Amino acid sequence: MELKAKGLKEKYQDLTDEQIIELKEVFSKARIALKEIEKFDQEKLDKLCQAVAWSVANKKIFKELTDLGVKETGLGDPVSRMNKRFKIRGILRDALRQKSVGLVKEIPETGISIYAKPAGIIASIVPTTNPALTPAGTAIYSVKARDVVIFSPHPRSKNTTLKTVELMREALKKEGVNPDVLQCLKGNPNRAMAMAVMGEADLVLSTGGQNMVRRAYASGTPAYGVGAGNSTMVIDETADIEEAARNTMLSKTSDYGSGCSADGNLIIEASIFDKMVTQLQKEGGYLASEEEKEALKKVMWDESGKRLASTVAIPPQKLAKEAGFEISQDRKFIMVMGDGIGKEHFFSHEKLTTLLALYKYEEFDQALEMVREIYEVGGKGHSCGIYSFNEEHIHKHALNAPVSRVMVRQPQSKANAGAFTNGMPMTSSLGCGTWGGNITSENVSLKHYMNYTWVSKPISEDRPLDEELFGEYYNPEMEK
Repeated sequence: MELKAKGLKEKYQDLTDEQIIELKEVFSKARIALKEIEKFDQEKLDKLCQAVAWSVANKKIFKELTDLGVKETGLGDPVSRMNKRFKIRGILRDALRQKSVGLVKEIPETGISIYAKPAGIIASIVPTTNPALTPAGTAIYSVKARDVVIFSPHPRSKNTTLKTVELMREALKKEGVNPDVLQCLKGNPNRAMAMAVMGEADLVLSTGGQNMVRRAYASGTPAYGVGAGNSTMVIDETADIEEAARNTMLSKTSDYGSGCSADGNLIIEASIFDKMVTQLQKEGGYLASEEEKEALKKVMWDESGKRLASTVAIPPQKLAKEAGFEISQDRKFIMVMGDGIGKEHFFSHEKLTTLLALYKYEEFDQALEMVREIYEVGGKGHSCGIYSFNEEHIHKHALNAPVSRVMVRQPQSKANAGAFTNGMPMTSSLGCGTWGGNITSENVSLKHYMNYTWVSKPISEDRPLDEELFGEYYNPEMEK
């Protein structure tokens, strides 16, 4: 064990002796737990998923976790964050409907049979904005897949994440299962420790900020990461304005806009622009003046365009006060008129708070171009949406947008990671493809927590003629 400790110390020179000891301990326990859970059958795994999910998703406990998380971090809205417990229910629903043991898929026409196997030890990097939801969702999918997890909490929200994991461990204990299937770092979960956990795991799930996602990919361990958001919604002349405004409010205000899926930009057709702004005001929007907009810019970004942490995920009244003006208590979010799109136009960047930018377009092709310009500023690969009943517009938007998911007539932050009213896989981790520097453009869900063994049996020969394969380019003389 001393040699192992020395090896780790040489590999991760920034770790303290105490962190080395903890690292050795959690991985030793994880390997033991992995050997045990690998033997469980489907029925037992499904029951464990239910037990783990209920231990944190019931209203009483989730409220305690929500209040603890908001108090510990100073981020987010305890009222709207409570709704995230329904995401846990959705993840459980999706997990229970799928097989994860043995033969999980057969394709008779190709002679292929697919068997599921555990991915192994997962390092889960937990964001400060979802210190309870992310561990719960990851735990459900991991248990279902027969994996074990070591959670690395964000230092700012470590107590909330630790409490969440302890509750789930107790649920496993009650079922007679080794609680070390789920572990959480308890000492000093700093950047160096997170890097070490990622480096020693079999798979990394990184749901933190972009710097941590890049470190996950640099860890040398296979990793699923997420990308930055800058959700942009197109609202055309066929839109139901009341529905669009209502959904915008729901998406923008959820957890004070802390999520990367929260609406950031609205691109509105000119003939309905004024009506849409009026309806947004009815839904609680406050339209800032040009002077107020300039003041907001100064408290949201520094001169180089770096987002200032002090105004992330705060209520609009506090945001306005930081900028030096006041708004009434019935206002739910702030709107500004977009003054251009580009790196130098800060309001076209990701907002991460209760503010959104409004843009106007004349022709639909102009809206499509504005969408592409916004995602060149940031958020490429993540999500966008459209309020329209024009199928051609929806089709063109999907062809045009450099994103992994497009929500049609839905509140973005409550839809793109899965909802009970759409077919998106439930998750709290949104892959953004190569656009966002990620390995997948899918919602990270159960399939991504498993390895697969493909078994191939012989079939009748499937060899097209060369004339069919090469078409007009085929020249039989070249084959002589």
